[in-house]
Parts: sequence; C-alpha cells; structure tokens
Amino acid sequence: MQATIEPGYISGTVAAPPSKSVTQRAFAGALLHKGKTVIHNPGRSQDDLAALGIIEALGATIVIQTGDVMEITSNGINPVASEINCHESGLCARLFTPIAALAGQPVTIKGAGNLLHRPMHGFSEVLPLLGVSIEGFNGFLPCTLQGPLQARYLSIDAESGSQFLSGLLFALSSCAREPIAISVSGLKSKPYIDLTLDMLKCFGIPVSHHDHKEFYIDPALFVHTPTVTINVEADWSSAAFLLVAGAIGGSIAIRNLNTASAQADRAILDVLQQAGANVTINADSISVTKSRLRAFEFDATHSPDLFPVLAVLAACCDGESEIKGLHRLFHKESNRAESISEMLENFGVSFSLGDDSLFITGARKLQGTVIDSYNDHRIVMAAAIAALRANSPVDIIHADAVNKSYPGFFHNLLSCGVKCNLLT
Repeated sequence: MQATIEPGYISGTVAAPPSKSVTQRAFAGALLHKGKTVIHNPGRSQDDLAALGIIEALGATIVIQTGDVMEITSNGINPVASEINCHESGLCARLFTPIAALAGQPVTIKGAGNLLHRPMHGFSEVLPLLGVSIEGFNGFLPCTLQGPLQARYLSIDAESGSQFLSGLLFALSSCAREPIAISVSGLKSKPYIDLTLDMLKCFGIPVSHHDHKEFYIDPALFVHTPTVTINVEADWSSAAFLLVAGAIGGSIAIRNLNTASAQADRAILDVLQQAGANVTINADSISVTKSRLRAFEFDATHSPDLFPVLAVLAACCDGESEIKGLHRLFHKESNRAESISEMLENFGVSFSLGDDSLFITGARKLQGTVIDSYNDHRIVMAAAIAALRANSPVDIIHADAVNKSYPGFFHNLLSCGVKCNLLT
C-alpha cells in the first residue's frame, strides 16, 4: 500500500490503541497460568495476533473472543503443534522461545519477513545452560528446541535488549521448584522488564530484583488463583506519534493513556515538555497543541522505539537537538539508523551522526518527498506525521506496515482531519 499525506493540520480526539507490549505479555502469562485468564482490551495488531497463534499452538484455548474481552484457558505448556510462527514480531521470538523450551518435545521456532534477518542474541549461549538443545541455529530463526528447560541459577549479558530476559523470567518462574537467581549485566530497555514483572505479579508470581542486576524467583511466594483478570492499558509507543503530531501541526487529545505507566515510551511526555510543547494532562486525556518548539536532548537507550518520532519532532524544533542511543537502532524492523537518516535527508533536514547520537537541526518547512518505509511501521508513522509540516504532499511506500502495531493509524489521522490517500 502507498499512502499520500497532504500537508495541513490535525485536530481531534482519539483513543490510544491497546499496548502490544502488554498484550503479548498477558498472552504469555495466560498460557502458563493453569486456569482461566480474562483479558480486557487486548491488542489486535499483527504482532498481537502472532502471539495469540503461538499460545494456541503451545496448548492454550481461546474460549471467548468478542468485543473487547478475551477469555483464555490453559493447563500450562502442552504443544498441539510441532512449530510456532512468530511472523515478523521480534518480541514474540524472544519472549516465547524460552517458554516453548519448557515443552518436553521438539518445537521449531519460525519467523517471516525481516525477522529472519534480525539476530537472536543469547539463544545458543543461554538455553543449553538450562538443559535445552538447539538445532539448526546460525544466530537467526528458524531453529528447533528440545527441552524441557530446567530452572537453575543463571548469569546473562542483556546488552542487546530486554526481550529474551523477559522470556526467561516467564519460563523460569513457571518451572522453578526452589529459589533461584538470575544475574544480569548490561541491561537495556529496563522499563520493559518492569512491564514483565508487573505482568508476572498479576498472575501471582512476584519476582524481585536488585537494581535490575539480580532477579530473585522464589516459588514459595507464588499465589495461584483459578481466574486472573488482566486489563491491557493503552499504548504509549503508538500514542507518541499522535502527540508529536499535535505539537508540530495542530491540536490533539489522546484518551486512555496511563501517566503512571511502566511503559518506556511514556517518556515522550518528558521530551515534549522539554521542547516547550503545550501539554495538558486531564483526568481522562492528554492534550497537545502546536507551539514554537525548541531543541532538546534525550537519551533513547531505554526507549529506542521513540527514535523515529523524536527525529520528526527535532526536525520541527528551533536549533540542534541530540538524541542518544543510536546503537539500539541497527536491528529493528529496518536498520533505523539508515532509514531515519534517509527520511531526514529526503525531507531536507540537516543532521549528523555522532559517536552514539543523532544530531538534528530543525527546519521551518520540510520538503514534500517520497519516503521508503522499508516495511518499518514506525518509519511509516513518523513520515506521515512529518508530512503535516511539508511544503507539498508526501508519498510513503509500504505504508501497510503500520498493521504490525497500529492498524487504526490512518483511520485516526483521517478522523482528525488529515488528508490521507491510501492506494493498495
């Protein structure tokens, strides 16, 4: 699909979509929980549906799936298929691989598209230490596991990110029969681990930690209840694009956001305020209106998904902004260091790459152009928001990539007066 976005203004109120980070963790918890899980407001993005297919393949049953409620029953890991397909979801791959390894039978982990080119750090180094053999693995999917995974003390390097550690926390909590500890070095994206710990706690599994460097699992503290109810909160990662749209091109109110959320991308509020945006936090919504914006500095090491939209925000600020954490961009849906740089260049924005930073000098007007999204959902959304400040229409190639995380993105733009022409 190609999207053509006309320059102009955005004005309206929308509800933020459900968090896929929370939804996928809720599905993982529901699979491992022996009983019933009722999930309110689950996400319906492509990544969420991939996770749903995985838990069904591993033994969960979807009893009810109507409206905004989903009911899942499970008796723990009991695969009904010999493989799981993560499609293009990096979180699915890293979260569910340790969980699938709990099975006592071989399970093949598959993927599709650009996920097959994203490295799966830690699999071959860590899983054998837990009694799991891994075959056909060259650092990338697919691979075949033979468990069952066994709980024991573990020391891992989490320099590459938090997703695999999240999977280990779920899996080890499920099979531990005595207290164990996980020693972690170099952890990035710490807020996402907090999301995992919050979800485990919802299922009666408290996991404590010391400064995110030592995690403690003690089965004696677990409390099992037959039915668990989960409310999936709204997604700050998706809402960030609309909030920036209000700051650079009009006025928007986003409903359902939790300002006390553990989600890493809640940090967009701090950046907007630092940049001088007009931000109003109401009881039921957050409003942002266009204002003259100033340059900002932000370290996105723990919230790398904000990088594309922060680049657009910086392009509309007076002066030179610095966004740190460039090393977190190389193995996303695209190499975002390259795709963001190309996007800025096409928009006519001056920028430079430093040691681990992207420096962007704001422009009063962006150039109308063609943006290749490289099938990266966040590049699509960033380019669409930037188009509001362009001097002519912006064409975005492979715009349907938004379905990976935010299927309703263009619908929400249209509802807020943005002129979008979508061609399939």
